[in-house]
Amino acid sequence: MAALDSGSNGTSGGVQSLERAFDLLELLADADGVLTLSELAARSGLPMPTIHRLVRTLVSLGYLRQDASRRYTLGPRLIRLGETAGRLLGSWARPYLAELMETTGETANLAVLEAGEVVYVGQVPSRHSMRMFTEVGRRVQPHCTAVGKVLLAQLPEADAARMLGGRPLAAHTAHTVTDPAELLAQFPRIRAQGYAIDDQEQELGVRCVAVVVPGAPTATALSVSGPEGRIRAMEEQWMTTRMQGIAARLGARLGGTEPDARPVSTG
Repeated sequence: MAALDSGSNGTSGGVQSLERAFDLLELLADADGVLTLSELAARSGLPMPTIHRLVRTLVSLGYLRQDASRRYTLGPRLIRLGETAGRLLGSWARPYLAELMETTGETANLAVLEAGEVVYVGQVPSRHSMRMFTEVGRRVQPHCTAVGKVLLAQLPEADAARMLGGRPLAAHTAHTVTDPAELLAQFPRIRAQGYAIDDQEQELGVRCVAVVVPGAPTATALSVSGPEGRIRAMEEQWMTTRMQGIAARLGARLGGTEPDARPVSTG
């Protein structure tokens, strides 16, 4: 990661300190929530006295804590903020999820990658009597889900490999890819085609297709899930093209360039 800009850009000292504090929290989040002071200094490019001052303030407020190894971790006070932000993300995305469900007829999901896990933050269920349902807030492993694979594929290879680890991955069905190297080898194709598929890899009889939400402030994906036969019956290019269009508009909304949901007819 490039060093943080230590210039003020015309902001006051107080605002600059606030920007730097959030930058440190982002750096910790990118590092799975744990770094030493020296690692924070190296990654941020900030002088050690500044790091000390900011970290001391964040610890006193409960946004950071120091563990027994004198490393700094994200603090428990962030949990409430994250849970509230997750609920809001699902609320903002609901019109887009509804459009995706109406377009495909199948359950539409929104998920984020957080601390090496996939977290479902939004869903609009299919109108079919037989439909897929995932509890909002549920956490699952990324290697066996379409949303997890499409998000892992966007990471630098070293980061994705670190997240998967070197040991065999848990097998949920006979279709689950359990070899990290085999999964990593799929990522260039996923990036090239712009979507990932879970073909009964998490649950037998269930197929899921996922695309990245471009421009979202955190790693986010949209997916469509349903009975394997119904999803497979849809023309893949037709479905993924429409998913990518909806994801692009959602990303613009989350990134602040599209203020309101404006669903369009997708034919």
